Amino acid sequence: MQTHKFPQSLAAEAVRGADIENRFKIPRNEFGPECIYRIFDPADNTTWGFVAVDNLVRGRGLGGLRLAPDVSVDEVYGLAAAMTMKSAAAMLPLGGAKSGLRVDPRYFANKPEEKKALITLFADALWAIPEYIPGPDMGTNETDMQTIYEVFAQKNGAPNHGRGGVGRPPAQGGFPLDEWAITAHGLFAAAVAAENHLPDFRIKDSSVVIQGFGNVGAPIAEKLASLGARIVGASDINAGLYNPDGLDVDHLLAIRRTPEGLGAYCGPLRERFDGEHVDRMLEMPCTILVPAARPHAIHPENATHIHTRLVLQGANNPADLVSEYFLQHRRGIVSLTDFIVNSGGVIAAFIEAKADVDAAFRDQVMAEDGKGRAYIEKVVTRIITENIDEMFSRQANHRAKDVTWREIAHEIARDRLRPGADGSLKILPELL
Repeated sequence: MQTHKFPQSLAAEAVRGADIENRFKIPRNEFGPECIYRIFDPADNTTWGFVAVDNLVRGRGLGGLRLAPDVSVDEVYGLAAAMTMKSAAAMLPLGGAKSGLRVDPRYFANKPEEKKALITLFADALWAIPEYIPGPDMGTNETDMQTIYEVFAQKNGAPNHGRGGVGRPPAQGGFPLDEWAITAHGLFAAAVAAENHLPDFRIKDSSVVIQGFGNVGAPIAEKLASLGARIVGASDINAGLYNPDGLDVDHLLAIRRTPEGLGAYCGPLRERFDGEHVDRMLEMPCTILVPAARPHAIHPENATHIHTRLVLQGANNPADLVSEYFLQHRRGIVSLTDFIVNSGGVIAAFIEAKADVDAAFRDQVMAEDGKGRAYIEKVVTRIITENIDEMFSRQANHRAKDVTWREIAHEIARDRLRPGADGSLKILPELL
């Protein structure tokens, strides 16, 4: 495991305009990037990470902080560009951004104070980047976001600054997005909306395979099962389980956080795959396939073996464009694009950031249930349902008969990055 000698301070070096391509080999397009920041130790000029601000047309850039020992500027920029598309498609007054630090998150397993010290240094550097709103991502959590929030409050001279982090603990004014399963709620809304457009598809009595039975995969299993779906397959890093007669969902939920994870499942099975072969789960026949684990899980080598009617892309970039084209135009599979259907988290993050500085808006959010969950779920459902309806409408009337769902999703996002005839951008009215 990577060891660390941590800096005494961190700073942000801005690289803008043509210098971005000259220095990082990242070509500019019509939407970005706006600026790439190198996060470095002033004492020895060591690079510790990057912040990419991709596009600010719709507002400040919101995106998570990722910890990984090999995080690169290309990775951070790619994620920032994806956030631009996600926020625009969701009709949020937000741009796209992302950040990454070159540290192994496993190092901090029993060192919370060291992690807090590093996050504090990073937050200190981020204060110089007011156009970026940080949130959680791989390797970071609500405690880290609270640390960033507190550093910003100290520099601001008061809390309620609206700068982030977002995704903070509920006791500190945040919303527990994982506990409330907001991303899974968005996937569920997409599945319900798809019923209105696919005459041969119904959630009731459908069969479901879920790759990645975690914070997204587990709650989507519960939600689909509540409407009569049969969960026939599930996997985590330990095991893949398949039974066409259905798995015991309550048992899966009870064991998923144990050391053995789904490997501890003891119900009847037709197939069990070990940790090295869990990707075979994607090839098990089903009505709904939910890739909710790693990127590029669906690729040309396994696309020919996928047997489903609907793919709900819970993970980011779970399939390449060639595979998506094949699924859609050779197999008749509807694969609903990640940044359309898994946008619940960024929607909720924006609501938290706005509620931090707008007391009247916070009262509105909290009015129905005193927590904010009901309001957030309604907004997520509305946005994702409208976008699914828009995707099917565009697909039916598109001049290119072989257009893919992902290309349609990008068209929607790009259209919302450009002002309309009246000069305004499309933003959901209740979020203004």
